[in-house]
Amino acid sequence: MPEFDDIAPQLAAQAIELPSWAFGNSGTRFKVFSTPGTPRTVQEKIADAAQVHRFTGLAPAVALHIPWDKVDDYAALARYAADQGVSLGTINSNTFQDEEYKFGSLTHADPGVRRKAIDHHLECLEIMDATGSSDLKIWLADGTNYAGQQDMRGRQDRLAESLAEIYANLGEEQRLVLEYKFFEPAFYHTDVPDWGTAYTQVAALGDKAKVCLDTGHHAPGTNIEFIVMQLLRLGKLGSFDFNSRNYADDDLIVGAADPFQLFRIMVEVVRGGGLEPDNGVAFMLDQCHNIEDKIPGQIRSVLNVQEMTARALLIDGEALNTAQAAGDVLGAHEVLMDAFYTDVRPQLAAWRESRGLPANPMAAYAASGYQQRIAEERVGGTQASWGS
Repeated sequence: MPEFDDIAPQLAAQAIELPSWAFGNSGTRFKVFSTPGTPRTVQEKIADAAQVHRFTGLAPAVALHIPWDKVDDYAALARYAADQGVSLGTINSNTFQDEEYKFGSLTHADPGVRRKAIDHHLECLEIMDATGSSDLKIWLADGTNYAGQQDMRGRQDRLAESLAEIYANLGEEQRLVLEYKFFEPAFYHTDVPDWGTAYTQVAALGDKAKVCLDTGHHAPGTNIEFIVMQLLRLGKLGSFDFNSRNYADDDLIVGAADPFQLFRIMVEVVRGGGLEPDNGVAFMLDQCHNIEDKIPGQIRSVLNVQEMTARALLIDGEALNTAQAAGDVLGAHEVLMDAFYTDVRPQLAAWRESRGLPANPMAAYAASGYQQRIAEERVGGTQASWGS
């Protein structure tokens, strides 16, 4: 098994992007709860996200959601983020809230609605030019609820045409990342329901189009690490949206429901070269539930990813290869489990201290008084929430 010092350089390079919307109020289909200190502006969201990076050293970028994070001057917003010690990352489009998108956006049968959805993405590309962002992430709520409601093949054709126009407008250093989700809000069929559909669409576009894998967007029992392996093998894994789920798209803290699954995913990331900078895999959180405090929830999440990455890096690769080649089923499994059961927390705490970071980021944040301060200062105005 490798020593911790052997894997420290790879851990030092790890970066996990935070979603701006994770710091606003959130909830379920039944209720969105408010909390004291919730950001009222995108600047306050960025300031909160910067706290996560300050205490962990793991979260140097913040993803924006348009139009939830719309401002008049994006270059100024990028400068504000830099002053807070972070940068602006992925730009996420939104074609699921306007009335015109009731029956679809990029797949809609009405050319006028498709035009509006395409133009929104072209606007996002202009925002990326101003912020220096490299990734445009597209998640579509498009789909149908009833058999016969729409021509599914026609919708795929229209999606391909819409994506092709957006792709043609990408800058030289920009990428299109297509996310998939197997259901909700469409319950009969979703236009981009799985990795195969996403891969088929982006493969037709070109090298600057990739797939985004949201760990919560799969049916129960799905072998997510197999999908990670396959997309890395095909050179089409663009990014992760990390969260945790018990039933469906629960948006819980990553690693909370099934830490072993997160470990298995990171094993395939490591094996497939996904941690290498040249591979271009972006790691981001996409979780926003309604009972935990937002900032410590994000701190816990990035620490969970770091811990499982460290365990995955500690696998004895030579021993694993030998056992696999010999058909030693239990021996190979034991090698994997030895790494999974290794408690890396004390070593990570000491390593953080050596880099000028708190040994225990959760405790350090709780003691900082930041949560109490924003609760006292952020009085009045409209708290950020889903849709704002």
